[in-house]
Amino acid sequence: MVKSIKHRRNEKAILTLATNIKKYRNLKKLTIEQLANLLEVDYSQISRMERGVVNPNISIIFDIAAVLGVEPMKLIEINLDV
Repeated sequence: MVKSIKHRRNEKAILTLATNIKKYRNLKKLTIEQLANLLEVDYSQISRMERGVVNPNISIIFDIAAVLGVEPMKLIEINLDV
């Protein structure tokens, strides 16, 4: 059976994104609430992204990168040093 695109979930990619959002947010010394306010989204959305619960769309990834002052690719880049 072929899965539809909307039902695909790559756990490794989602957890990489989650880790990197938190890492760059902390480097900017922002709380989850501050980042959420800058993005004009609910606090719980950022919290769920950082825990790998949600699979954000590409638009929010670009918005988060812009607010954090990093290239969007940095948010999905796998850190091999971990």
